[in-house]
Amino acid sequence: MNPALDNHPLIVVVGAGGVGKTTLAAALGLEAAAAGRDSLVMTFDPSLRLKDALGVSEEARDAPVQVEIERAGELWASLLDAQRTFDRLIERYAPDDEARERILRNGFYKHLAGNLGGVLEYMAVERLYEVAREERFRHVILDTPPTRQALDFLEAPQRIVDFLDSGAIRLAMRGWFDDKGRLKPTSRLGFVGRSVEGFLDRIVGLDLLRDVAEFFEAFVPLYDGFRRRAIEVQQLLRSERTLFLLVTGPGRERIAETLFFARKLEEAGYRVGPLIVNRVHPDFSGTATEGDAELFQWLGRRDREGLDELTALLPGRPPVHLPLLPEEPSALAEIERVGRLLDDRLRQSMAD
Repeated sequence: MNPALDNHPLIVVVGAGGVGKTTLAAALGLEAAAAGRDSLVMTFDPSLRLKDALGVSEEARDAPVQVEIERAGELWASLLDAQRTFDRLIERYAPDDEARERILRNGFYKHLAGNLGGVLEYMAVERLYEVAREERFRHVILDTPPTRQALDFLEAPQRIVDFLDSGAIRLAMRGWFDDKGRLKPTSRLGFVGRSVEGFLDRIVGLDLLRDVAEFFEAFVPLYDGFRRRAIEVQQLLRSERTLFLLVTGPGRERIAETLFFARKLEEAGYRVGPLIVNRVHPDFSGTATEGDAELFQWLGRRDREGLDELTALLPGRPPVHLPLLPEEPSALAEIERVGRLLDDRLRQSMAD
C-alpha cells in the first residue's frame, strides 16, 4: 500500500456526489488487503453503493462481512443501518433491563428516532467509535455521502456535545406529567388548565409529548456515555492517525465546491491528503476528429483546462488525476485495477 496512506489507520473518503468515492474506497480496501493489511471498508451513504461494489449481503448492516478474496490480508465491509445501530447502543449501554425496555418500547423512539434529522450522522459517529475502539483492522476506510451530508457527519460530534450540554436537556428531564398523565403546570388551573391541555393536544398531541418526556427521562443514564464517545471521535478525526482523501470530478464547474470543501476540512483541523480528480477524459488535442469524436476532444480539453486551473489555485498540492474508464468498474478485479492505478499515481505525485 502507498506509504502516504499506510501510516493512517483511518482514511475518510469525501467529496461531491457522482465522482466515484465508493469505487475508490473499495479500491483502497482491496489494495490494502493485497499488501497484507486486514482492512474494513464502511459506509453510511444511504445509497449503499458499497454493497454492490464489494458484493456483500444485507448481513453487512448488522456486522462487518468478509469479502471473498484471496489476498495476503482480509477485506471486510460494513453498511450502516442507523436504527439498528441505535438499538444496539441502547442494548449495550442501558444500565439495566428495565431502562433498556423502557427506551426500546417508547413510542417516540420507535416511530420517530430513526427518522429525525441528523440521526444517521450521529449513528455513524457511534459506529466509527465502536470500530476504532476494537482495533481489529489495520485500516478502516470510511466512504461518506456527498459533501453536505459528509459535513453534517463531521460536525455531528460537536453537535452532540452542544446538545447534551444545553439547557434543553435539563428542561426536557423535568417531570412534566403527573401519575395520571396530566400536565403538571396545568393540572392546578381547573377549567383553564383543561382548556390549555385540550389546545396542546389538538396542536401537538399529548401522547406524543408524554412519549418524548418519558424518552428523555429514560435516557438520562446514557447521556454521559454519548458525550464522552462524541469527544473521543472528535479527537480521532483530528488525530495524525486519520487522513482525509478529497475526491472530485474534472471540469471548471467542480472547482468551487472542491475548494470550499478543502477549506472547510483544513479550517476544522483535519489532515487532508492528496486531492484526487477522478474520471478525467483523455486529451485528444492535436488529432483530426469529426462527428462524435469532436465531443470527446472537447471533453478532454475541458478536463485539461479544469485540471490546470485547479493546480494553479492549489500551489504546492498538485491534484492526482485518474482517467475515465470505458465502463464503470463493477467486478472486484476491475476495482482492484483502479486501486493499483491510484497507488501508481500517488507514488508519481510523491516523487514529483
